[in-house]
Amino acid sequence: MENAITLSNTRVEAVNPGRFVMDTTFVLFFLAMDIGASVGSFGLDVLLSAVTLIMFVVLPYFLPFSGKKPDFAGWAIGRVFIAILAILAGLAVQSAAGTVLPEGVRYVPMTLLIGSAILCAVIRIYAMLKVRLAV
Repeated sequence: MENAITLSNTRVEAVNPGRFVMDTTFVLFFLAMDIGASVGSFGLDVLLSAVTLIMFVVLPYFLPFSGKKPDFAGWAIGRVFIAILAILAGLAVQSAAGTVLPEGVRYVPMTLLIGSAILCAVIRIYAMLKVRLAV
């Protein structure tokens, strides 16, 4: 018997419901943490950051996804909870910087935000460009 490769007409989809927009969750967390760390100053930058935070809470639900999406209300409540938790963590970092922790800790949320945003962009671009078999 000779080795042969056979192709079938059935379509196989890999569904991983646990990874639904997980990469944007890290960006949401560090963005909210940075907003919490800059609560003392109210200006245009804080307003733009708040609008961006609201967009990162809602808009990732509408990103393309091959699996089944969760219920929007429960998903959004979870993201709001993550944002509130991160704002509180940012407030804690702001109050501890320079007293309990070194002054350089004040810049950690923005540094992590930039790193996670770059990683999120790379993951999204890879997901759009990866080669898929035509069925």
